[in-house]
Amino acid sequence: MKLLALDTSSVACSVAIEVGATIVARHEEQPREHTRLLLPMIRQVLQESEVALAELDAIILGNGPGSFIGMRIAASVSQGLAFGSGLKIVPVSSLAAVAAEVFAESDAGEVVVTQDAHMSEVYLGIFARGDDDLPVAVLPERLQAQDAIAELGATDSHRVAAGAGWQRYPALLANNCDQLSAVSAQLYPNARFLLGLGALGLSMGASIAPAELKPAYLRQKVAEKPTPSS
Repeated sequence: MKLLALDTSSVACSVAIEVGATIVARHEEQPREHTRLLLPMIRQVLQESEVALAELDAIILGNGPGSFIGMRIAASVSQGLAFGSGLKIVPVSSLAAVAAEVFAESDAGEVVVTQDAHMSEVYLGIFARGDDDLPVAVLPERLQAQDAIAELGATDSHRVAAGAGWQRYPALLANNCDQLSAVSAQLYPNARFLLGLGALGLSMGASIAPAELKPAYLRQKVAEKPTPSS
C-alpha cells in the first residue's frame, strides 16, 4: 500500500509517506510556518520514496480538532492534491494520532489526549488500545474546561495523559491527576502515526472524495466566518 499522510492541526507541520514497509517522514514544530513548510515537505518525501502522487492509494489527513488556520491549510492542500491526481482522502483524528504514538512507545492501556482550544478549554479525546495497538475512541471528541473530566472514573488500565493541552493548562492536570497513571512527552500529532489509522480507515471504506471533506472544528461558531451586519 502507498499512502501519504499530513497534519498541520498544531504547531507541528508533519508529513509521512508509506510505501510497503518503508516510511519516509518529515516533522517540524514551527508555529505559523505551515504554509511555507508543507508543500516542500510533501515534495521531499515523494522524491525520497520515488513515488509519483498519482501512484498513491489515498491521502491520509489529520483532520483535527486543532488550530483552525492549521486545519484549513492541510485540508486545502490535501484537497488540491487529491483533485489533481484522482485520489480520495481518509480523514483521521489528530488526537488519535497522538494516542497512536503513545501506544506504540509505551504499555499504556488508555490515553487521554488534550490540545489547546483557547478560551480556557481543550479538545479532548479518550482512547483505548485496540487491535494492532491502534487507538479506539472511548467517547466522541469534545471541548473540555479545566475541571475534572467526568468520564475518567477508576480503571485498572495504565492511563496516560498526552497532548499539549495538559501543559498549556496546569489546572486541568491538577484536577485530573488522581485518575492518571503518567504524563507522556508526546505533545503534537506526528504524520507517521496517521498511517496505520489511515490504512485501517481505507480498508473499512472511510475514504471520501475531496469535495466531501469537512474539518473537525468542534467549536463551529468560532470556525464560521462572521455574517455581515445589515
